[in-house]
Amino acid sequence: MTLTSLWRDRHARDMPERGVVEGHWDVLVIGAGITGLTTGLLLARAGKSVAVVEAREVGAGTTGGSTAKVSVLQGTQLSRLARRQSEAAVEQYVRANAEAQAWVDRYCEEHGVALQKRPAYTHATSASGERAARHELAVARRAGLPVTWVDTPELPFETRGAVLLPDQSQLDPMELLGALAADFRTHGGTLVEGARVRRVTGRGPITVTAETGTATAHTVVVATNMPILDRGGFFARASAERSYCLAFAGAEPTVAGMYLSADSPSRSLRDAPGPDGPLLLVGGNGHGTGRASSPQARIDDLAAWTRQHFPGAELTHTWSAQDYVTSHALPFVGPLVPGRSDLMVAGGYAKWGMTNGVAAALALSSRLLGGHTEWAAVLDSWSAAWLRGVPQAALLNAEVGVEMTRGWLSPLTRPGGRAPAEGRGEVRLDHVGLPTGVSTIDGVVRRVPAVCPHLGGVLRWNDAEHSWDCPLHGSRFDKDGALLEGPATCSLTGVGD
Repeated sequence: MTLTSLWRDRHARDMPERGVVEGHWDVLVIGAGITGLTTGLLLARAGKSVAVVEAREVGAGTTGGSTAKVSVLQGTQLSRLARRQSEAAVEQYVRANAEAQAWVDRYCEEHGVALQKRPAYTHATSASGERAARHELAVARRAGLPVTWVDTPELPFETRGAVLLPDQSQLDPMELLGALAADFRTHGGTLVEGARVRRVTGRGPITVTAETGTATAHTVVVATNMPILDRGGFFARASAERSYCLAFAGAEPTVAGMYLSADSPSRSLRDAPGPDGPLLLVGGNGHGTGRASSPQARIDDLAAWTRQHFPGAELTHTWSAQDYVTSHALPFVGPLVPGRSDLMVAGGYAKWGMTNGVAAALALSSRLLGGHTEWAAVLDSWSAAWLRGVPQAALLNAEVGVEMTRGWLSPLTRPGGRAPAEGRGEVRLDHVGLPTGVSTIDGVVRRVPAVCPHLGGVLRWNDAEHSWDCPLHGSRFDKDGALLEGPATCSLTGVGD
């Protein structure tokens, strides 16, 4: 099935025609999410010739599926960061996010993008959650945030208190992306949609090869969250995470803030303006991409939890999003490989891209224009901060090894048989002993190779989205094998229905 976010539904348009990639540019940006469009706009404003190339359409990736909280209080992110990095690094991270938030606030005001100011809360419902929230409170205070503790946040279920940070923001991310895209074009930028980039080669200039043509550029920025280029090995330093969000009409009581639980499974709450009154947005139940036995069960659980605590809530939208969590707990912004100032990357936002993505764009544009942003050093893609994440990176890659082995062994127990039931899919061995994904959708049995073209992981069926997901590094493919998101850059080769 297709899960469509509230934001994409509100701003629905026909799929763009496949754009042609051609010409020579000062800067070519790959990816039209919050990072790519903000970077492109900042550089175009400075007089650079810039093209932004998007595989699908503006907002098709993580940004368009975001809960769109523009907040510096980010659940327990600061205390997670403090366990791996120095106090100075935490302070710089807070400065980066605060500056990004201020930029978004100003931009929305200047360009007529609706923005709601809300307090942000990290709330607890258990003893362990309270300990985690109070730790977040202490770390946030040391980093200079004006946080306080409230014993009874106004929620329709029992809590053990919450961290409060006032005057944060929320918005419709597709409305913001639309304004950025229009502004970018006004300043002479070229936006190309429907053009998936396959390769980036050479230097001085760099050649960018897409499905629909070839262009050259002095500098290329890969703003695809997880880089589509394996050079640099970022896929080995981050884990892909999927999470879910549901929109409800008629939910009582309404929420007057942006909430995120310190407990697991996570629960995220915010409101969104609607034509017939505010909608309630409920998120959570995240998991490693391709590593949940039934994503649909997680969505059903989220819906049941909401109806329990918000009687009368009527489901209007269900969607998902994917983000990457790095081993060292910081985003990566800078050269793809050391010493290559002409090939830049940004990503690893740990589900906080509305601030981190803008911070990345501010850092990248400053760097490419010869400026200096003091806090940007903590986000650098090859800083010493990465070394503090080595133990976690080793654990991540050990888990990848386990998933690789499990994936190749599992089909041995399913060598054939009847077609899967409607809406289901499974991996079996084909006639030459290779893993093949078999699914039944709308009565049609489909077969696709079940080996990810990125690094050979065996794919798993996503029963909520009817997709094939890679448990190694998060590449995803639709029921027919077409690539949805990377780091893979090509679709599966069909083997017939």
